[in-house]
Amino acid sequence: MVQSQLTQDLPSGDELPFSDGLPVDNELHILVPNLLSFILGFLWSERLDWFFGINMGIYYATGVNPRVPIVSDAFLSFGVERLKASGLRNSYVVWEEKGIVPSFVLEVVSKTPGGEYDEKMVKYAQLGALYYLIYNPTFWQRDRREPFEVYRLIEGEYQRQLGEPFWMPELGLGIGRGVGTHQGLQREWLYWYDEQGNRLESPEDRATRLQEILERYRQQFGDLPQ
Repeated sequence: MVQSQLTQDLPSGDELPFSDGLPVDNELHILVPNLLSFILGFLWSERLDWFFGINMGIYYATGVNPRVPIVSDAFLSFGVERLKASGLRNSYVVWEEKGIVPSFVLEVVSKTPGGEYDEKMVKYAQLGALYYLIYNPTFWQRDRREPFEVYRLIEGEYQRQLGEPFWMPELGLGIGRGVGTHQGLQREWLYWYDEQGNRLESPEDRATRLQEILERYRQQFGDLPQ
């Protein structure tokens, strides 16, 4: 009854701003999450029980003010509707998602420090996100950190985890860095991995593999029949 009353007193998603209104200052903030999203969309095309948000406000009632969101570069939730009955989400409102908080959140560090190692870490702990990844490929020396840091929420506090790719059993996914091509750019990206440490195929990976198969076929049998 108390929980029901609390939910009734909270604003609806339609009443809340869609984001914090702050622009990203690094293209990686868009490209890195998009690649992770594309891989999941390809891998879980038949599943409807997950949601991957990018640069989207997360509203939660366990922080200081439920009307002030925390905006992550990306997050992943399970047990929620892939698509809302009313259409696409403008924001992620925990009390309208059966109380389900994201299991995984990602922050890509930018030129302007955004509190990834302190303020946001506290907020994500209040939110209750199980895993928190800070990806800092460009400014890690400035910040005196590592380029890839994974944290797990243990008794209300984040503790640094070791290993890469890092396997997250509750998610059925691992995550780590790898060199590949995305939108024509060959560089280091974040990829999902399986439990054996094999990188999960991206749409570009699949296209390249199929092209190689086609080329081997042509070399052996000639051009495909018209």
